[in-house]
Amino acid sequence: MIDFLLNGAPRRCEATPDTSVLELLRDTLGQTGTKEGCATGDCGACTVAIGEADATGAWRYHAANACITPAHQLNGRALVTVEGLARGDALHPAQAAMVEYHASQCGFCTPGIVMSLFTLHEGQRHDPAPLTPERLESALGGNLCRCTGYRPIRDAAMTLADHPEPTVKAWEPPPRESAGEPEAPRAPTTGAEAPPPGDIGFAQPGSLEALIAEHRANPEAPLVAGGTDLWLEVTQRLTRFPRVVDLTRVPELQALEEATLDDGRRGWWLGGAVTYARLEPLLAEHYPSFAHLLHRLGSAQVRNRGTLGGNIANASPIGDTPPVLLALGSRLWLAGPGDGKGEGEEITERELPLDDFFLDYKHTALREGEVVRAIFLPRPDPERELRIWKLSKRREDDISAVLGAFAWRLSDGVMRDVRLAFGGMAAIPKRATAAEGALEGRPPTPEAFAAARTALASDFQPMSDGRGSADYRRLTAANLLERLRLVLGDELDDDHASYDKAHGSREVMLHAYAH
Repeated sequence: MIDFLLNGAPRRCEATPDTSVLELLRDTLGQTGTKEGCATGDCGACTVAIGEADATGAWRYHAANACITPAHQLNGRALVTVEGLARGDALHPAQAAMVEYHASQCGFCTPGIVMSLFTLHEGQRHDPAPLTPERLESALGGNLCRCTGYRPIRDAAMTLADHPEPTVKAWEPPPRESAGEPEAPRAPTTGAEAPPPGDIGFAQPGSLEALIAEHRANPEAPLVAGGTDLWLEVTQRLTRFPRVVDLTRVPELQALEEATLDDGRRGWWLGGAVTYARLEPLLAEHYPSFAHLLHRLGSAQVRNRGTLGGNIANASPIGDTPPVLLALGSRLWLAGPGDGKGEGEEITERELPLDDFFLDYKHTALREGEVVRAIFLPRPDPERELRIWKLSKRREDDISAVLGAFAWRLSDGVMRDVRLAFGGMAAIPKRATAAEGALEGRPPTPEAFAAARTALASDFQPMSDGRGSADYRRLTAANLLERLRLVLGDELDDDHASYDKAHGSREVMLHAYAH
């Protein structure tokens, strides 16, 4: 049973565990304004807004692709669709602006665009900020429109603030204290109150202990957080899941905490179910190149739902984040069932270097019943640099053909602690240890990088697929190393220029970088 708010009104529905929000809307509730386009989370035609109440009781909304969002995750949430925005003839600013600028032709994609603008406008109401082209591009980057053209849509978006808000916001939840109002949705059962394993098809454990117990009792049931990859099994392969275990209500997997490891490294434990959108501010401050990668990884709808833990546990050889985390020397915090021999042993936990996690294609070091509790992101070392480059057919919202992540530091003119990691080059995300050895302890010269490019042949034997041939991958991976050499050369030139300006001579600097 799913209890939620639909456009401000409480609803209760039954659905199978593998029902999507889109199916629930169109097939069960008769709400056909939300359209199905690609059924893969790429086109944005099915965009809806999902709301949660914050600590002050205010509802905050995020855009999501209804086609790949599990319907049961609406439990205790608010869902807003295009039908819920207008009140009589009073349009929402997103609708009014689209009408004024003739930003629709066939109209099939328009409901999704309107809902993306709705969440943008709601975000502006709560956290006003300049509506820059970059922010607008981020908000609308997951919405495709074949026939209208994007200029009138952009013009409409830029004028949202010029249109009045409806006097009565039809989508707002009813005041709970008002007499005669319908009952608000019940909070989902969690923790000890959750039904025992086997009673329902969609389990929503509310604690790590409950999750481990559920996973141990039903190891064949897939774990789902954002669903941005798993739900493609339903929409594309027509797989049916008789039981699903939801990770989004487990507080331990939602934590984002500063920490210090036993080896003295400081950083953050990022919960396995923390979304990319929640990570963006942290990464933007400390790892801007990593934050930029998230925008190439997926649209706002995907970033609002997808999780770092899911990208790792999925163990895809073309996942975007594992190569970066490998280059940074990240660790995993894994949790699984205890041996049951003593009090307090319901859960066992261990740490593991990410280097040791990926074993073979879609095969990891997770033991039976284990989950990825958190990922350790080290604080940036001011002496180390990080570069991330992704090659794909589309610049954004596309799967990688090859992704390279490179970390190193320069000490006395030579490269130290070199870590080179690639995705798309092997059955797993993997470090190029032979190429690292060719660069370690050497100055960043053309000869050193030529040796590193040669060493890549022993690091990887890539395969051919629809995203690129094996030859293409070998060539482009080597070219990314050459790009790194050129970047280093430019940076060293900048260092030389700064030195010249300060000291009027390059001799002292040049000897450190001599061949």
